[in-house]
Amino acid sequence: MNQLNSDGLIYAWKVGGLLQGVSMGRGLFSGSKMKRDRQRFRWKDRGYKKRVLKLKQKSDPLGGSAQAKGIVIEKVGIEAKQPNSGIRKAVKISLIRTGNKLTAFAPGDGAINFIDEHDEVMVEGIGGRMGRSYGDIPGVRFKVIKVNGVSLDEMVRGRKEKPIR
Repeated sequence: MNQLNSDGLIYAWKVGGLLQGVSMGRGLFSGSKMKRDRQRFRWKDRGYKKRVLKLKQKSDPLGGSAQAKGIVIEKVGIEAKQPNSGIRKAVKISLIRTGNKLTAFAPGDGAINFIDEHDEVMVEGIGGRMGRSYGDIPGVRFKVIKVNGVSLDEMVRGRKEKPIR
């Protein structure tokens, strides 16, 4: 039960072994309790937990880096989500550094024609929220930006030619 004194302060009473009314440490020597509580409750914060346990680097196929190189395994067509229709051209890639396999979108009109199997491509995040897929392409989180060291965008625009390896 809480009781109001003449100054307007609320006092807490122990009821059944539990302190009712006051959860924060109060008093001259309560600093250690406040510090301990703060450390404990920080783990409830999703962002803090992700950052401290390095969950982004562990779950990310690129290993926390912005870009990665990989070898093209095969070309695939991915059907767009409703209400859109069409086949979005993508490639399956095996990353050189980690060996992880992922699917990357080939942006641009006719861009898939510049990418062949066994080409070395550079991929980066596609720009969806929180590192997730973007737009109407289901399950694709990455896009191709370079093929054999030459920008895919430059090749699509006709400014550069693909080098023969």
